[in-house]
Amino acid sequence: MTDTVVSSATKEVVIGFDRPFVMIGERINPTGRRLLAAEMRDGDFSRVEADALAQTTAGAQMLDVNAGIPLADEPALLARAVKLVQSVTDVPLSIDSSIIEALEAGIAVYEGKPLINSVTGEEEVLERVLPLVARHGAAVVAISNDETGISEDPDVRFEVARKIVNRAADHGIPACDVVVDPLVMPIGAMGTAGRQVFQLVRRLRTELGVNTTCGASNVSFGLPARHMITGTFLSMAIGAGLTSAIMNPMHPEVKNAVMAADVLSGNDRDCAMWIAEHRDPDAVGMRRRGGRRRSA
Repeated sequence: MTDTVVSSATKEVVIGFDRPFVMIGERINPTGRRLLAAEMRDGDFSRVEADALAQTTAGAQMLDVNAGIPLADEPALLARAVKLVQSVTDVPLSIDSSIIEALEAGIAVYEGKPLINSVTGEEEVLERVLPLVARHGAAVVAISNDETGISEDPDVRFEVARKIVNRAADHGIPACDVVVDPLVMPIGAMGTAGRQVFQLVRRLRTELGVNTTCGASNVSFGLPARHMITGTFLSMAIGAGLTSAIMNPMHPEVKNAVMAADVLSGNDRDCAMWIAEHRDPDAVGMRRRGGRRRSA
């Protein structure tokens, strides 16, 4: 069994096979959110705080924190965002940037063992990011693309993932601390995108023995009723072995699909989490009072 352990100063979360799915909240990311980007650039982090609290209240076990704003001081913004989020919630964080200096700044202020998002198969990226991950004893998201871009061939993406896992081992990073992102393409643009991910997730689990994650909302980009598509995709991906995702837990269609998949895969023991989330509060109150609900 492969367990990826990440932590904050006070809480530990385990991503693993045959464990409940880990929802990583996606909303602290200014990409595509012009108002959030403008506020963060101006030093207003009130929306960051609100998004952190809303996502954890909705059930996110981890939060992804990104401060990628063009022409802004990303290292300073990311460090400030990480400190703020850790001051208002105790869940572990995924520190998200493509800029090594920003990753270094975020890690420097982080309390616990973070998930670093991310490393790719590009040689320059491997040689810069993996030593940083090893030095801090962190876990890392491995994205299955390299200098040639994102291949439409799932076998090529699998080999990129294998390369990253092997190179991580060369730096003393165990496979359990590498969480592979097989890359989810928009299903509206690539009709085989879902099947490709399911195939890759199965191989990553059985052949490489690694945990997996993805940017779940990518699959439904551009489609109507996209949360239903995203939720169904996640339930099918969980069936294939996906163990976590960067997603929005505040959409009921998505969250309920994840929770139901945990029930049906046997990862929600005795259906405890499902019952706690969906029990009828009126019925619970009546049972405690020893009464019966009257029919209308």
